[in-house]
Amino acid sequence: MQELAETLRERSHKVFVATSYPGHNLAEGTQECRFKAVTDESGIQVLRIRTMPAHMVGYLLRGISQLVLPYVFFFRIKQLIQEKIDVVIVYSPPLPLAIAGKKVKDFFGARYILNIQDLFPQNAIDLGILKNRALIKFFENMEADAYAAADDLVVHSESNRRFLLERKRVELGKVNVIHNWIDTEPFRRATRTGRFRKLYGIEDSFVILFAGVLGPSQGLELIIDIASRLTNFPGICFLLVGDGMEKEKLMQMAANAGATNVVFKPFVSKEDYPELVKDADIGLVCLSCSNKTPVVPGKILGYMAASIPVAAFLNRESDGHDVIRDAQCGFSSVSDDAASAAEIIVKMYNDKELGRYGKNGFRYVNNNLDKEICIRNLESLFQGK
Repeated sequence: MQELAETLRERSHKVFVATSYPGHNLAEGTQECRFKAVTDESGIQVLRIRTMPAHMVGYLLRGISQLVLPYVFFFRIKQLIQEKIDVVIVYSPPLPLAIAGKKVKDFFGARYILNIQDLFPQNAIDLGILKNRALIKFFENMEADAYAAADDLVVHSESNRRFLLERKRVELGKVNVIHNWIDTEPFRRATRTGRFRKLYGIEDSFVILFAGVLGPSQGLELIIDIASRLTNFPGICFLLVGDGMEKEKLMQMAANAGATNVVFKPFVSKEDYPELVKDADIGLVCLSCSNKTPVVPGKILGYMAASIPVAAFLNRESDGHDVIRDAQCGFSSVSDDAASAAEIIVKMYNDKELGRYGKNGFRYVNNNLDKEICIRNLESLFQGK
């Protein structure tokens, strides 16, 4: 989102970003930072809006928080932005935030673009998080209203587009595929310094990195299972950097399995992330096989931009399998088979020419997922078709 805002500013747009006040998924040392309600950050007006807690809380409180969220956002947007808004872009999830997009559209006369990164409530249904039929119907109605209210819908792959057209009966001309991009420049500048290896005490290890949110949709129990099968490979280290609802459970699972080859560390800053990835030998991606939507995890692109090979264990429906095959940047398999996944890790560990996959990935993102092209395609929707 920062890259989108900065590029739109560079293209002579006046940009406002409305976001929740930061309270979770923070790098060490940043938890005590304080912000004004509106800050000017290199010509971008950033609105940080205090909301109810929605992280590391029960599903009921999280649901209530997200239902209140759009009304709090719209109230503060009206208070803090005293200019006409021409275009509003909303990212989903959280799906309820689409209500704020509709309100901004109606109040300011803005064109409304809804970018769908995850298909809710379908993903929550697939994961068994959402079971109550009345709640499912409620959120499916909210989803239908969100799609109807938007002037344009944006998805990041062809399979996501087909899902909306075939399963949700969205009108053909409304759905646009704009691939998620990756800005390779921060990864170009970063070098493999070994700083994080030294910091974490894993200097001599073959490091397999998962960096991100440790939540239920990732299905990271699989990684603990793989690690427990590979304890006879003392050189292999599974490094999980991040936080989330599943972290405590995963740490307990690793302890119970005797998987001392799993290391847990907190989030690093956005600025440090490229160097962290460069310090790894393999970038790991995981999605629970309970997912039934074709989502492509964004961290695949970060690993490719850093020129490291990718090992992806994804649900069968994910378009991530196609990305990795087309880019020849590593290996993928369905995430319901820990034995096969462990075989992939061992195969990559023993591959003396593993670096070629990283080079392939870097070449692919440069040729196919250029930031300027993707944002230009998004910008073309601002005036309508």
